[in-house]
Amino acid sequence: VHRLLTYIFLYEDLASLACGAVIIWYFAGSFEKHVGTVKHCFLTSAFTVLAALLYLLLEAFVSRLSEVEDAKGFMPVAFATLGVSTTRSRMKRALLFGVPVPVVLVPWFLLCLVWFVPSSSLLSNLCGLLAGAAYGLGYCSCLDFPEPVASKLDQMLPFSLLRRIPGLRYIPGSSAERRAFES
Repeated sequence: VHRLLTYIFLYEDLASLACGAVIIWYFAGSFEKHVGTVKHCFLTSAFTVLAALLYLLLEAFVSRLSEVEDAKGFMPVAFATLGVSTTRSRMKRALLFGVPVPVVLVPWFLLCLVWFVPSSSLLSNLCGLLAGAAYGLGYCSCLDFPEPVASKLDQMLPFSLLRRIPGLRYIPGSSAERRAFES
């Protein structure tokens, strides 16, 4: 059961660790700016478990057809945050390598590219993307909690300590505080 949360910390080699670090920095950082640190921590844990459960469900069927790579690394959670961002985006098109493509297709193109990353599991990344898209489309609304709850959690441990660490960028839970923080 502990593997439902800890697989995101496992990396086999330096190349996959470097890819994971870039993905965490780019995708998770931009997602945290939109939802706040408290909700980001909660959703990271939720996407980790959802992607793992979906992986376990699908792995039983897919392993009969072909060999399946074990789920490891942060990429499934990064794909979940990307799935949320693209399903909730107001933009219709995005530039991908200089070519305008519909925003909804961007994670699917990136999923095809990540297939070539060493030690990357296509099935676990797909499960992360599906979990994030389901949340973004509103099928997992039970994971949402109101902004007053996020503001209250901002003032509790460990988040109150995170706020005080110099050099660490803490994003407040309420949208009004985030706007004031950004300006």
